Order: sequence, then structure tokens, then C-alpha cells
Amino acid sequence: MRTIKLITALWAISALAAGAQEEKSWTMNDCMRYAVENSPAVRQQAYTYDTYKAEYTNSVTSFLPTLNTGLSAQYNFGRAVDPETNTYTNTTTFNNYYEGGASLPLFRGGQLVNQWRLAKNNRQMGLNNIRKAQDDLALNTMEAFANVVYYQGTVRFATEKLEESKRTLYKVKRQEELGLKGKADVAQIEAQAAGDDYILTHQQNLYRTALLKLKEYMNYPYDLELNVDTTVVTMDYLFAQESIDDIYHHAATTNPTALQAAYQLKASQMQHLIQKGRLFPSISLSAGIYTSYFENLKSEMTPEAFRSQFKNNRGEYIALNFSFPLFDGLTRLTDVRRARNNVRIAREQQTETLRQLQTAIEQSVADREGFAKESIQMEKKLEADELAYQVTFRKYEEGLMSPLDLQTSSNTLIESKANLLQRKLMYLLKCKQVDYYKGEALVDSAVSN
Repeated sequence: MRTIKLITALWAISALAAGAQEEKSWTMNDCMRYAVENSPAVRQQAYTYDTYKAEYTNSVTSFLPTLNTGLSAQYNFGRAVDPETNTYTNTTTFNNYYEGGASLPLFRGGQLVNQWRLAKNNRQMGLNNIRKAQDDLALNTMEAFANVVYYQGTVRFATEKLEESKRTLYKVKRQEELGLKGKADVAQIEAQAAGDDYILTHQQNLYRTALLKLKEYMNYPYDLELNVDTTVVTMDYLFAQESIDDIYHHAATTNPTALQAAYQLKASQMQHLIQKGRLFPSISLSAGIYTSYFENLKSEMTPEAFRSQFKNNRGEYIALNFSFPLFDGLTRLTDVRRARNNVRIAREQQTETLRQLQTAIEQSVADREGFAKESIQMEKKLEADELAYQVTFRKYEEGLMSPLDLQTSSNTLIESKANLLQRKLMYLLKCKQVDYYKGEALVDSAVSN
């Protein structure tokens, strides 16, 4: 009996927890953080960054000498050189060789240093690319969230209007039965109710499409409910005089998009230096030690002991290697020219990226101020439209206004509500964008890699 009660209690707790999870109201920050934490694109950049780290470690170790060892064993049948007498013999012999060596690069035209600088730059670029992928995804998720909130609002407005049209239709039909209204009035209200029903269906479809887009950016399961928090539209309007040049100069050195262009330019410059280094001679120092063991398998004499041969046959060497490229069909010169043009292309791309960044900052600041002013004016217009609709509805009930006048006033009111909601959401997005260009994080407690 106690076991049954325990299982029942655990089932109830899990059901409550599941219900609480389904009823969770997702804020904009929640959606952006979930998207960043569950994004395949961000994880791909993380794997690329791990590759860059491995390449950096490899570039560091390229300054160290390379070590190699080897051994071999072979049977010779027939004519061969006897290492004891240095004459040809026709017998079966066994040879065993051991060697070990090291090689240290001394000069390669600066290739090793520039490869290390390139790997270091790529490692920093990989980390920046993770942040850029997170920020791009957060911006897309933020816009998709705003669309969901907007269409959720339009669905609510359309539902209220449809319910009101149905109430008006019911009242007009009752008035027709009492002889206070004609069939034309009823037909007009019925047409209005049908139109409102269509608008509601259309807005619901747009809402579902926006919600699917939000789930796509978040990598959220499509079969689970996603309830967004609509309190995001409650805000105060701020009119701050900010210097666009200050924001741009800060963003040009901290924004991931600007940093990505800078890293790509530096990477192309390092590639250019590496290709130029291939035109210079290379110098390396090598040293090694070797020994061997020999046995004539058909000789009646006992071979010299392995330990003795291993000691007596030992030899050492040290060498200075010099290599100079003379001619390879102009391949090296072509590679240098290609790398130099890549530097020029990367420099132009950086200039274009910074120009677009400055334009985006100016546009965001201007839009933020514009949407703030539009929202304030739209709030005043909405108050006037609500008052006008109430007057029109009252006059319609008194027979002083036609159903067409009522429909026009109602449509104007709904349009004002939708426009105000849109302006508020756009103002919020532009505030987020301006703060982002100023260096503030888009997502609170973002994932760090």
C-alpha cells in the first residue's frame, strides 16, 4: 500500500512539473538564450574553434626539433657484400640496422614564425566566430519573437472585433424582429462579421507561421507548446542624445562583425608572408647515430656477439642542410601574387564591412528615435479612435449612424491598436540593437565557449 501511494505521489509531482513546463511563459531573453544554447550552427563554430586550437599547438611545436628512430632486419640470399671482408660472397646472411636522428629547422624564410602568427590569429578568429554566430542567431530570434508577439496581438484584436460583430449582429436581428432595423442593416452586419471571421483566420495563420519561425531559430521541438511573454511591450520611451561616432568607434573594435573582417585581413597578410618565405632558401641542422648487426648463416665460424657488434659498428653524424629553390615553373611566384591579391580583397572587404556597420548604427539610432515618437503619437491617436468609436457606436444604436460608419470606425480602431503594438515592438528591437552596438550583450548569461 505504501508503495502504491509513493508511486502515485511521484506521478502527481511529475505531472505538475510537466504542466508547469508547458505553461512556462518565455521571455525574449529566454528564447534567445535557448536558441544560443541549442544551436547546431554555434556548435559547428565551436568545433572549428577546437580545430584552430589544435593548429595553434602544432605551429608552436614546429619550432622544436623533429626526432625519428628506425630499425630494420633483412635476410640476403645469394650474392651479397660481406661487411667483415667488404667482398662479394654467395651465401645467406642476416642484417639488423638501428638508427636515430634529429632535425632542427634554422631558417625557412620566416615561414615558421608566420605560420605561428597565422594559427594564433585563426584561434582568436574562431573564438570571435562563435560569438558572432551567437549574436546573429540572437538577433534573428529577437526579431522572430517580436513577430510572434505582434501577430499574437493582432489575433487578440481580431478576436475581440469578431465577438463584438457577433454581439452587434445578434442585437440587429432582434431589432429587425421588432421592426426597428431593416434587412439591409442585418445583411451589412452579417457581411462585417464574415469579414472579421476571415481576418481572424488570416491572422491566426500568420501567427502560426511566425511561431514556427521562432521555433526554427530556437531549435525548439515543434510538437511542444511555446507560450511567449507579451509584457515585453510595456516600456518607457527614452530620448538620449548619443554620439553616433562614439558608438561606431567602439563597435569597430569590439563588434564581432568588424572583428571578423579584421581577422580575415590579418590571416590573408600572414598567408602572403608565408608564400613570400617560400622564395627564400631553407637551412636545417640534423644529427644522428646508427649501428648494425651482421651474421653469415652458412658460416661455420661463430659470429661476433650482438653486444660487441652493436658497440663497434656504431657511427654518428651531424649535417647542415641548405636548400634553395631555383625554378618550379613560376608556381611560387604565382602563389605570392595570388596571396597579395587576397590581401587587397580582404582590405576592401573590411572597408565595406565597416561602412555597412556605420550605416547600420546610424539607421538603428534614427529608427529608435523615430519609433519612440511614432509610438507616443500613436498612443494619442488610439485614445482618439477609441473615443470616436464609442461615439459612433452610441449614435448607431440611436439610428444616427449607418452600419458602414460603424464598420469604418471599428476598423480604424483595430488598425490603430495594431500599429501601436508594431511601433512599440520596433522601438524595443532598435533599443536592443543600439545597446548591442554599444557593447552590451544581447543575451543575459550567454553561453561561453
